[in-house]
Amino acid sequence: MLANREGQRVPEVAFNTRINNEWVQLSTDDLFKGKNVILFALPGAFTPTCSSTHLPRYNELASVFREQGIDDIICLSVNDPFVMDAWAGDQNAENISMLPDGNGDFSRGMGMLVNKGELGFGDRSWRYSMLVRDGVIEKMFIEPDVPGDPFEVSDADTMLNYLAPEAAAPKRVTVIGKPGCSHCTRAKNALKERGMKFEEITIGSHGISLATLHAVSGRGTTPQIFIEGEHIGGADELENWLKSH
Repeated sequence: MLANREGQRVPEVAFNTRINNEWVQLSTDDLFKGKNVILFALPGAFTPTCSSTHLPRYNELASVFREQGIDDIICLSVNDPFVMDAWAGDQNAENISMLPDGNGDFSRGMGMLVNKGELGFGDRSWRYSMLVRDGVIEKMFIEPDVPGDPFEVSDADTMLNYLAPEAAAPKRVTVIGKPGCSHCTRAKNALKERGMKFEEITIGSHGISLATLHAVSGRGTTPQIFIEGEHIGGADELENWLKSH
């Protein structure tokens, strides 16, 4: 039975972590005492939903959470420190503290340790998120206890809506460009001047081709900019969009 521990203190656990290539043991107090912390837990590093949605969105909204007084955002998984560090690098998750619960002690103490032996995973954490203030759990969002890997309530937007429903999330911006493109540089500089972060996709890498660019934008020139899924166009169109917004 998955346990809701709102109003209770987080379990007292020592985490074996790696910092600057050295073993460091972090206590629960090190992580939570005197701090406002969001922790989200998931079944495993490099797994599909965790990598495509759960972790990236918390990373995207980190600055908004900090504006609301959050000191740290922790991603916890029952994985070892080497796997968590590699995943953080792969995800460019510079705004997230990766926490390896290697033995599952914290997840067990939270009542969130589940067995996924049918997948060959062994014991893993159930997917959930929580807001912790000075070591006391204020709010938990626990995924429903149904088969599979539900992802309905532990997402970053649900947490932000609880914490500060009036807060505006940053717009999702994607810039598709290519190396040596001066117009791409102009577009990226315009976004930076407005403080707008963006995802950059480079033609010629990871299987992205001009055919892909044409398929998604209907054009074969770079850059092509998308904001909240809306195709804005090239650098000139972006500058006009910025002027009108």
